[in-house]
Amino acid sequence: MFPDVRLRRLRKGKIRNLVRETTLSLDDLVQPIFVNETIESAIEISSMPGIYSFPLSEVVKEAKEIAELGIPAVILFGVPAFKDVEGSSSYGETDVIQEAVRRIKAELGDELVVITDICMCEYTSHGHCGIVDFGTKEILNDPTLDVLGKIAVSHAKAGADMVAPSGMMDGMVEAIRQALDMEGFENIPIMSYAAKFHSAFYGPFREAAESGYSFGDRSTYQMDPANSDEALREVTLDVAEGADIIMVKPALPYLDIIYRVKTEYAMPTAAYNVSGEYAMLKAAAANGWLDEKKAMYESLISIKRAGADIIITYFAKDAARMLK
Repeated sequence: MFPDVRLRRLRKGKIRNLVRETTLSLDDLVQPIFVNETIESAIEISSMPGIYSFPLSEVVKEAKEIAELGIPAVILFGVPAFKDVEGSSSYGETDVIQEAVRRIKAELGDELVVITDICMCEYTSHGHCGIVDFGTKEILNDPTLDVLGKIAVSHAKAGADMVAPSGMMDGMVEAIRQALDMEGFENIPIMSYAAKFHSAFYGPFREAAESGYSFGDRSTYQMDPANSDEALREVTLDVAEGADIIMVKPALPYLDIIYRVKTEYAMPTAAYNVSGEYAMLKAAAANGWLDEKKAMYESLISIKRAGADIIITYFAKDAARMLK
């Protein structure tokens, strides 16, 4: 009791660093990259200041910059030149992500871990994450699984180090695991978007990935933000189906979910610090309401403190410069 116990004794100078419970390092970070087949030079995304869509001709340059900063991994999202109702531009040998992976790996090899997002929303003309029955406007779960398997195999053949299914289709991890194993890619890990919520924080991403939906919303396959126990059920199923890493998305509004997942499963856990989280901090900083670097660090350290081993964040490059 006071005055014998004075917690301020440990908050002075470098003593503060010695007793720090949670640390943020370069090895925690993954930088997203948008690769757009329809542009010829990099274009800044208006709702995400400092983040760009890159043509295939510039994606290696961006990957090199990320690697030089010491960031160990990127996750790729593609915007194809052609979209149709079945997302057929998602799994071709020479489609946008397959070509981006091939170029990055040819130049950087094992210097950079290349993760690919496995979903259909960027490739479908309707913007949904699966095959649609237009009579009922239902997103069809099981027919979508075959497509996801084809996408994953095509990415692995191009040289991807890891695949990350994000569509929240039931059984997607098992379908992808089986497809990869049948093609001899049993050593390619799966990072599953296991607890992906139907969130308002994805708006800027949809601008970047040109993946807005033409009808309805995604609430029939993404999780209700009110549910916590359901997130653990989703994770349980994905782990049983073969997920090597599990992800919670978004991050900041769902720190409790990250904590519960990490505590319950004690396995590699990722969190996606999504576009809306990035955009609102950037907007507040631009208006002088927040110190951007301090707010960025506090946000990322809170995600790490909650239990995330991996943080996918649009702040990765900024954080890397700060940590260096």
